[in-house]
Parts: sequence; C-alpha cells; structure tokens
Amino acid sequence: MTSPQEYASANRERFLNDLLDWLRIPSVSADRTNHRGDVRRAADWLADDLRKAGLENVELITLDDHHPIVYADWLHAGASAPTVLIYGHYDVQPPDPLNKWETPPFEPTIRDGKIYARGAADDKGQAFAQVKAVESLLATGGAPVNIKLLIEGEEEVSSAGLSKYVASHADKLAADVCVISDSGILAIDQPSIDYSLRGIVYYEVELTGAKSDLHSGAYGGAVHNPQQAMVELLAQLHLPDGRVNIPGFYDDVLPLSQAERDKLKATNPSEDAFRETTGVTQSWGEPEYTISERTGARPTLEIHGIGGGFSGEGAKTVLPGKALAKLSCRLVANQDPHKIYALVEAHLRTLIPPTVTFEMRPVGGVGYPVLVDIDDPALKAAEAAYAQVWGKDPVYVRGGGSIPVVAEFQQHLKLPVILLGFGLETDNLHAPNEHFYIELFYKGTQLAISFLQEVAKKVTTGR
Repeated sequence: MTSPQEYASANRERFLNDLLDWLRIPSVSADRTNHRGDVRRAADWLADDLRKAGLENVELITLDDHHPIVYADWLHAGASAPTVLIYGHYDVQPPDPLNKWETPPFEPTIRDGKIYARGAADDKGQAFAQVKAVESLLATGGAPVNIKLLIEGEEEVSSAGLSKYVASHADKLAADVCVISDSGILAIDQPSIDYSLRGIVYYEVELTGAKSDLHSGAYGGAVHNPQQAMVELLAQLHLPDGRVNIPGFYDDVLPLSQAERDKLKATNPSEDAFRETTGVTQSWGEPEYTISERTGARPTLEIHGIGGGFSGEGAKTVLPGKALAKLSCRLVANQDPHKIYALVEAHLRTLIPPTVTFEMRPVGGVGYPVLVDIDDPALKAAEAAYAQVWGKDPVYVRGGGSIPVVAEFQQHLKLPVILLGFGLETDNLHAPNEHFYIELFYKGTQLAISFLQEVAKKVTTGR
C-alpha cells in the first residue's frame, strides 16, 4: 500500500500548482474596501480544497463583520487516538510598495527554486503544506489521529474574530495538541523548534507643559521643556547593565533551567557574528545572560519613538507644548501584560516632575507569553518529525516575537501549542518580494505528515 509520504511525493507538482492558484487570490484582510470579496474568495477556495482532500464538516464561520474562519475536521481515528487542532491563516499583508516587487505580488513566479508572491511563506505556503499532509494521510488509509482544522482570515489584523470564536467554542475545538506552521527554522539545512514566544504590551506616554508651543527665546529657562522632561524620564527606565528599572518588573519571571540554557547554547551567536548581522559596535543587555537568552527568554522594555516639537529641515526655535513617546514591553512566561502595564504606569507617575502633566494609554491589544515544556510529548513528536525529514536533530529556540493567538489557544483550550514552522528569516515576510523555497514546501508537507504520525505514538488523549 502507498504510504502518505509516497503519496505526497507523487503528487507534489499538483500540490504546488494548487498553491499557486491560491496565491493568485489577493486576500488582503486589512483592505476591506478593495479586497473584502477576495478574502471571501480565498476562504471559499480553501473550503473547496478541504472537501476534495477528504475532510468533513467543512464550514465558513463569519462572526459579525469579521472575515471568515474556515473549519473542517476528520474524526475517525477513534476515541483512544489523540486529536490534533491545526491552525493557520489565509489572509496576507498589503503588498505595498508595489514598485519594489520584481514581479507582481499576486502573479506567483518561480525563480531560483523559490515562489515569489505575497503570502507565499506567510502563511498560505505553510498552511497549505498542512492541508496537503492531511490529504496524503486520508488518501492512503486514514490518519492515525483525529483532526480539526481552523484556518482564519484575520491574522494580519489581530485575529479579533478568531479570539471571540475560540473563547466561546472551546468544546468544539477541544484537542490534545495544537500545531501551527507560521514560523521558521534557522536555515534551510538546520531545523529548529520555537518552544516559546514572548508576550507584548504596547503603550504611549504623553507629557504636557505649556498650553501651546512657545517661543524658546521668550520662555526658555522658565518653562520645563516637555521634550527634555521626556528624555529625562526615559533615561531612568534602564540600569546601566540593561536591566529594566521598574520595581516588580521581574517578580513573575520563571528562571531558566540549566537544561534549557544548555539547549539554547546551540543557537547563541558569537559576539562577532552578532555585530556583523546587526551592524552594532557591540551587543548590549544583561551580562549574565547570553544573546539568545536576552532576545527570547528575558523580558524587555523598548522605546520605539519620541515625538513633539520641530524636527524638520532648518531651524525653528520652538519650545513644544507636548512630548510623546511610544514604548512596549516584551514579556516572558508567567508575566501578565496587564500587570506589567500597571507597574510601568505606577512607576512613571513617581518620576514625573511637577512641571509637566502625565498621561499613559495603551495602544492596541495585549499578547500573553507562551512556553511549552521542553519535555512535553508533543514537542518530542515534533523533534522526531524534524529529524526524520531533515536527517538531523532540530535545535531549540526561544522566540523573541509575539503571536497572541497562540496564548489564547493555551488559555481557552488548555493544550500545548507546537510551532512546526519551516520558513526562513530571509523570506521577506511583510515586505516586497516575499518568497518561499519550493524545497521547504515539499519538506514541510512531509514534516506535517510525520508529526501527525509521531503524535499518534507519543501523545496520550485526554491528558
């Protein structure tokens, strides 16, 4: 009997051509004026492909005015078999600036072994590899696990509709493992596993001095410049060694185990390599932690921009009435973004001089951090699957970025979320000339097949 891996290999050209068809649909979720219908068309296209692949109960779920969520399942592996929830997204970023694309973003082009198109790597290519893996299993005798797919159309605009759906449909989405292919590996020949993501809280601080901008000659020296007050304030938020100078900021941070630190050593760049990659004169931050630990396993407070007054060409002797700064905190496992926001605001209020008034307000929603136990059976299944397909063991990585929906799956569904990515940092995600290696699309399909097979061996249902 043909194996799922053999089926995927025999049909890979068809899989690729189908992916190219899906990529031609400009499912830009942010542009409702011009692409709302295209987003729906991409959802309809996917639903039809899922039916052809042998999935059942395929439906388009639309909440309020949100773009559709595509759901499907196949639940015939039996009650004793684990259930896997597969998540992905079919919406894409706007393609602007169009003049920077070598070929049109929604006319997929193959050159140098890569697919060039918006959404090729983020996330249509990776999500479609999961779909084709399921097809390969169902076409060759059935899957060894029960399967639920949830592929949304609003990931690029904060997943508001999906958040509502997951919170209110935990029973329908109940599973033993969630798998997401919307991340990457270290190199085309070196697989890696992100077993954590940092959370995020973003906010802005506004200081007001005078009721309007003033002439610096007439009032300078008697009015505290809000821009000066702002930089004085921001300068107090870090200690010289890079630690965040907010009382209680680190109280809930889980310490790194020695086992984790040993695994993370494999991905830590040398100081010279870090300088070459970033262009900085030297690395910065908490000296007792390695670079990879600082960027994935430690929380941060970053200043993203300072505005106010005059910054145009030439001179203008203005004393600004207001100053604005945008900041965020990246958070690690066990930290609560709402608590951190409150700690930052409370501390800033103690630092504000009486010469200015202070306001702090959140920008956007928050994202909770995610951490999967490195000894979790589902993570061991991923490790085995990477090793089978790449012929070498994956290395472990603590991801520095944030994917809020991952934490929501953990919170509402109470399951481990495995980031089974196979893109590359060089894929130009969100930028012109986004691309995806065809080799990694094929390998990703084989990886997804092997992962589901390994889950059946290693994960116990109903844990």
